[in-house]
Amino acid sequence: MKKFLTILFCAGMVLPMFGQKALVEQAAKLSGKPAQLNEARNLIKQAMSNPETQNDARTYYIAGKIEFDAYDNAFKTQMINPGDPSAQPDVMGKELMDGYNYFLKALPLDSLPNEKGQVKPRFSKDIYNKLWGHANDFFTIGGEYYNSQMYYPQAYDAFMIYGELPNTVLAGHGGETISPEQVATAFFNAGLSAYQGNKLDESALGFKKARLAGYQQPEAYIYEIACLQTIGQQDESRLPEIQEKIMDVATAGNEKFGLEQPIFLNNMINSLVSENKMDESINLLNGIIAENPDMPALYGLRGFVYDRMEKDDLSEADYRKAASLPDVDYDTLKNASKKLFRVGTTKLNDIEGSSAEANAARQNIKENYFEEALRIANQAAPMSNGDPDLQNVLDSLDYALTTYFSK
Repeated sequence: MKKFLTILFCAGMVLPMFGQKALVEQAAKLSGKPAQLNEARNLIKQAMSNPETQNDARTYYIAGKIEFDAYDNAFKTQMINPGDPSAQPDVMGKELMDGYNYFLKALPLDSLPNEKGQVKPRFSKDIYNKLWGHANDFFTIGGEYYNSQMYYPQAYDAFMIYGELPNTVLAGHGGETISPEQVATAFFNAGLSAYQGNKLDESALGFKKARLAGYQQPEAYIYEIACLQTIGQQDESRLPEIQEKIMDVATAGNEKFGLEQPIFLNNMINSLVSENKMDESINLLNGIIAENPDMPALYGLRGFVYDRMEKDDLSEADYRKAASLPDVDYDTLKNASKKLFRVGTTKLNDIEGSSAEANAARQNIKENYFEEALRIANQAAPMSNGDPDLQNVLDSLDYALTTYFSK
């Protein structure tokens, strides 16, 4: 009798584990059957919450398989009946993402050593195959989420997963077959998604990953800088960190696109000036101007640096040079006009008395500063697109010429 009771006692110790494993097996049998989808999910969730099976690789493998099978069935339904509730982006996207996350939990558990210290994965190969077979679906569902205005975290996460697959989960398991161009595009789309979701740090990260992945257009660099600038404006405590990041992006953009995209050189100079590295800025610009002596924007940029150094004569000379060159851009013209207006006003205020020499000096300033500033501002006007800043310059110059030189 004692031996019989011992056997029963031992059997009682085994039953709970057996019962939980039976739930996993039941869930496995229901996977891929749309009518039993909710039952399969309920069963596997019970197994995931029970200590006996919550650390079992098979539990999460089956959980992932249930979700991927549900996604595959919904995909077939979408081809026949796009309006079916099971075939909507939010439903299908959740199935794909949940399945992915379950598989990620299963993989490390499947590589744990057994009681003999041996590592014998049972499910990893099938998991890798399923993820590789569904890789493009993450890109597709990211687009579906985006079009449904589910920007963050839904579209962002889907695009980021696709972009990271080749170098993370699928590294050595088919990831090398994923198009590098598509990877870069996925990261770029992730940046756009996060931006639409007002997540600037995540947006900047998406654009950064896009450019590092080889995105060929300058927008990845430009948008990353724009995100970083906005972050710095919103949180001044982060300015040192942000300025360093902007310098890195701008330098990379300048190396890739050169002066065809002057925004990068402009940001490099702005970063150096903000760190009070004036001589470094001038030396950099001197070298570039020596190689490109006919580019007006370069003189305008150096004029900007000299202006910050309070070297008005050098700044004025550069702005005049810039404004005199063909194909000068709008911003350079506007800034040149402002510079001459400011310097002219200072010089005019320094003249005292009404002697012939003083009046001659005033006339010289009128012609060489105020009237020249007005001429340059009028040259910029057709390019202004109604810029109120330029209109303010024009109005101020008109007032000055009318008032200060009325006699």
